[in-house]
Amino acid sequence: MGATDAGTGRIVLAATPIGNVGDASARLIDALATADVVAAEDTRRLRALAARLGVAVTGEVLSLNDLNESERAGYLVERAAAGATIMVVSDAGMPTVSDPGFRVVVAAAEAGVAVTVLPGPSAALAALAVSGLATDRFCFEGFLPRKAGERRSALVALASEARTMVFFEAPHRLAAALAAMAEAFGEARPASVSRELTKTYEETRRGGLAELAAWAQAAAPKGEIVVVVAGAPKAEASFDALVSEARARAASGERLKDAVKDIAAAAGVSPRELYAAVLETRTVLEARDAP
Repeated sequence: MGATDAGTGRIVLAATPIGNVGDASARLIDALATADVVAAEDTRRLRALAARLGVAVTGEVLSLNDLNESERAGYLVERAAAGATIMVVSDAGMPTVSDPGFRVVVAAAEAGVAVTVLPGPSAALAALAVSGLATDRFCFEGFLPRKAGERRSALVALASEARTMVFFEAPHRLAAALAAMAEAFGEARPASVSRELTKTYEETRRGGLAELAAWAQAAAPKGEIVVVVAGAPKAEASFDALVSEARARAASGERLKDAVKDIAAAAGVSPRELYAAVLETRTVLEARDAP
């Protein structure tokens, strides 16, 4: 995979195993052996992974973390622009997803340097898949703020989010985070907690947020934690509110039957029943207002 000719270099974002080394792809192994530069979140963990895979890393190895990424992004992009293949890896999973790499990608895009990806393990997607919650629409929220007040504000802002939400959390903050979620989203909101995915002691717990918070407080689970929370249920408008909306739209000039058909379809109610209710309400109001 190594490149030496100017103009052929690139940045390679490579996913690494999130626990089980057997999940390493053949492309990852080849990239480790041939990249000109390997920028790793933790160089010691990188070398340990390479040893377990039986790979000799021949390229330059340097650290890339939150503290030095801004400084080193320029160097990595310059090397790629000169023809080198730059491999970016995090400790586990995909770089840039709550891990270093984002600033490198931005700098590469601005410089017109190619960026490609070696897909692979993802803790967020793995936890979502086993959660038993809706997967058709979801959002990744990463780590919540550590301070209680900031965490509460972040969760309140998400209280009406309709998509399934995926969070990372440290084990020593899990119980407090789940309790805060129960307060913001409701104690019975369905959720799951996955830990040590792909590892020997992999575990996924499912239940309401209050139930999971009590479990976390008592069990003090350890390991890498991913929390998946069901999106907010669709608010059900009262039938009286639907009648009022239909009357208001008719009063503004819209044909009553068209308004009723549209409102009933959106609310999932019978248009015939809604139309009858509007007419009945109109009759009652006209009788009340009659001299």
